[in-house]
Amino acid sequence: MSEVRDDRQYTETHEWILDNGDGTYTMGISDHAQALLGDMVYVELPSEGDEASAEDEFCVVESVKAASGVYAPTDLEVLETNEVLDDEPELVNSSCYDDGWLVKFKSDGIDGLMDAKTYAETLD
Repeated sequence: MSEVRDDRQYTETHEWILDNGDGTYTMGISDHAQALLGDMVYVELPSEGDEASAEDEFCVVESVKAASGVYAPTDLEVLETNEVLDDEPELVNSSCYDDGWLVKFKSDGIDGLMDAKTYAETLD
């Protein structure tokens, strides 16, 4: 069974979003997504300052099985990227909710995301 953390919100495309409480958010892919994709070999991250509109593909995670897009949950501006993933993309597999985060961003808010319970129910 995939790990789903209660302190995050989730998208239908298996991204998680953590509200940092200061108008910024941290984002990554869920445990379910990383398990389906398999061993990560490359992560293509946006640049700091890049902007994305809701539902735009703005990152790519590549595994031994496939490359998959990561989608913006809302209109956002990238504040920081997890540069450690340049050398250690496997952190997305081993620590998707902690060390394997992808980006930190700012936004006017996020709506329409699933809470942990609702997301977990979609995985059954």
